[in-house]
Amino acid sequence: MRIGVLGATGYAGLELLRLAASHEDLEIVLATGDSNAGKSVSSHAPALASIYPHLTFEPTEAVFERALDVVFLALPHGASQKFVPALLERGIQVVDLGADFRLKSATDYAQWYRHEHSAPELLAQSVYGLVERHREELAGARLIAVPGCYPTASALALGPFLDTGVVSSEGIIVNALSGVSGAGRAISDRLHYPRLAGNAEAYGLLDHRHTIEIQQEIGAQLLFTPHLVPTSRGELVSAYARLSDATLDTPGALALLRARYANDPFIVVVDEPPTMKDPLGSNLCFVSARVDARTGWLVAMSSLDNLIKGAAGQAIQAWNVANGQDETTGLPRSGVTP
Repeated sequence: MRIGVLGATGYAGLELLRLAASHEDLEIVLATGDSNAGKSVSSHAPALASIYPHLTFEPTEAVFERALDVVFLALPHGASQKFVPALLERGIQVVDLGADFRLKSATDYAQWYRHEHSAPELLAQSVYGLVERHREELAGARLIAVPGCYPTASALALGPFLDTGVVSSEGIIVNALSGVSGAGRAISDRLHYPRLAGNAEAYGLLDHRHTIEIQQEIGAQLLFTPHLVPTSRGELVSAYARLSDATLDTPGALALLRARYANDPFIVVVDEPPTMKDPLGSNLCFVSARVDARTGWLVAMSSLDNLIKGAAGQAIQAWNVANGQDETTGLPRSGVTP
């Protein structure tokens, strides 16, 4: 299929280009980036030079000048709304890596993103692209909203326990660590090397935009605190929920995870706590759990590569399912070590 990638110059967009080169049905014919229009992909990202020796970035508006089957959007939040309605009207399938079509309520969107949604009528049509929880809904989807990295890691860790009612849906705490690529390529004081190196900091306290997305997906109330750590990529979540089932113990929690993810090729249930490095370079998500009988808390843990399972890899996985393909096509199932 003929593929266009809008916002291809950013980290998620470049990862889409890299992964698409290994997918036999994804032919990249358009890569856009307004600030880099006219510049070759190979000069902007030398790591991709051998697979895209002749591809050049074009202005975003070029998407309406090409015959395309699918458009992947890796644009800043709020930008996709300007393009998605027209793309759908042209019969083009849309896979949006931004947040514009993840939430089902236009009111929630306006509250958490601080501006009105310009295409609220499409919110009901979008399918949330977390394959492990929405595989059946994704079949044949024309508008896929790719989940954020934090919601993906959080929902995969907590979801099985909330779905079975063994933990309370109120008072959940989610703490997360992420590499700086999650903040994108834009330059800021917070990402300046002298400040970042050897440092760690919490951000988005009490009102991080992914809070409402996680709540929507797992149907629970939570307090979410993300932390920026000085590594380029990777993500680690530790989530805490009160037990509703006093008989649940750690072996039972691990067994529940294994049963739930037995047929999910990208989920790895591990006995020991996952580390941030375990999934790097792959579309895997590692999950584990502990039950503390003394305090009555469940600790659910997960780790993933924020640019792959948290963004570009997840987008391709969801597209595979929507189009009736093996969901693993074109995606790495092993990380890099060391």
